[in-house]
Amino acid sequence: MWFLDIINDFIIGYPIVVSAIWIVGALYCNIYRRSEKFAKVDGSELVSILVPAHNESDTLNEAISAISNIDYNNFEVVLIDDKSDDDTLDIMYKLQKQYANQFKIKVVPIDVNQGKANAMNEGFKVAEGKYVVGIDSDSLLAKNSVTELVKTLKTNPKLGAVAGKPVVRNRTTVLGRLQLLEYIGVIDIIKKAQSYLYGRINTVSGVIVGFRREALEDVGGWHTDVITEDIDITWRMYRKGWSVSYQPTAICWILVPENTRNLIKQRRRWARGGMEVIAKNKDLLLHGSITQKALMYETIISSTWAVLTALSTISYFFNLLLIHEVQLDGDVLLVLIIVSILQFFIGFYGSHETALLSFVDLLLIPAYIVYYWMINLISCILALVSFFLDPENVGTWSSPDRGVK
Repeated sequence: MWFLDIINDFIIGYPIVVSAIWIVGALYCNIYRRSEKFAKVDGSELVSILVPAHNESDTLNEAISAISNIDYNNFEVVLIDDKSDDDTLDIMYKLQKQYANQFKIKVVPIDVNQGKANAMNEGFKVAEGKYVVGIDSDSLLAKNSVTELVKTLKTNPKLGAVAGKPVVRNRTTVLGRLQLLEYIGVIDIIKKAQSYLYGRINTVSGVIVGFRREALEDVGGWHTDVITEDIDITWRMYRKGWSVSYQPTAICWILVPENTRNLIKQRRRWARGGMEVIAKNKDLLLHGSITQKALMYETIISSTWAVLTALSTISYFFNLLLIHEVQLDGDVLLVLIIVSILQFFIGFYGSHETALLSFVDLLLIPAYIVYYWMINLISCILALVSFFLDPENVGTWSSPDRGVK
């Protein structure tokens, strides 16, 4: 019985503890950033912006239009078509002509669909910039985003990559607005906390990330045998001695899935990517630095929590059906709810101006805690099953649901 009590305490206590750590870390990170000094950027050093795409005819025009308005002077755009079935490649050539007088656009057609990592490698082959920015074809770069990435990279010569801050822009559905809450109240806060507490983050964000050319060359670009190339390249940079950081002032506006099935598919892929990193870097669990160990054990503990929570949820349902009784600690649940609400308010306060948020968005916090918590739980369990049953699964690139139907 004592063993079950420990498990129950862990299931309820773990999210409370980690939320408290994230909140404290994020608050101190915000204080530290007020006095942070960065190198001056005059926009003279060439930046290559890589935009890989597969069946993205709906989003490309808007993405390049946003790039045309950035405040950085010297840049080129590399559009990579990963064997699209629609007119994505034709649109790329049209964009090349349309913006010929403003900036250079290089088009890289790929004959066989081999995935995003391969597309990034092919784009990097023709890129000439000292710094390389990678975005998705639905990413709308904020005017100052490239400048913010470059100034961060330029300040620290050992910084190999810096992640920007994605903000959800499709907010017409409840699911889209729930993800808006997650990006500003969970993902942003976690990255800020990791940056301050560990001096590193678990992963860059594939939708907006800046690289130093030397770092990309040092790690051999992106690996094509992984399901999440952004997590993988982050940890390969750590192994080569490069630092990776987070710059929340580098913003891009993104589209997110607007149906539950595609959302679970996306989150399952993210969760599996974390498991692949642990499998490939398991020696770091014993021989890595303290901060590397902390990030990896955090992923392991989180996955363990997901499995135990799933089993506990099943047990609660059986108790409800068979003996019509479910025992929950109301005081502990109240603490969990209060901490969660506090976390979202802190995320809201730090992002309400740049992310164009409204206090009405906070009314969905109860829905996030219940429904969205279950989404991520299911995704983690499916990722574990997929990882152990089909460890070699790589697959090709299929265009995700981005709510633009």
